[in-house]
Amino acid sequence: MPQILQLVDLVITFLMVAIVGRAILSFIIPMAGARPHPILLNINYVVNLVTEPLIGPIRRVLPTIGAFDFSPLLAIIILSVIKRAVGA
Repeated sequence: MPQILQLVDLVITFLMVAIVGRAILSFIIPMAGARPHPILLNINYVVNLVTEPLIGPIRRVLPTIGAFDFSPLLAIIILSVIKRAVGA
């Protein structure tokens, strides 16, 4: 059983880091100019692919306030609650 909790902890931590990375990339890519580096675009694609199943449903329910999208923050809060609930 402890191995399962460690795996859950690892997956949740990975998702939290990916969500933070997604938020950071959303600021970096527009500043990179008209043609961002292809590696940066590939990283952005993979991070979006991993995090969209979590953030997409939250974004449909939670409205944006001005130019700010709080769905990544809410996703991290939900993941933290799940992490504490399972004791990981």
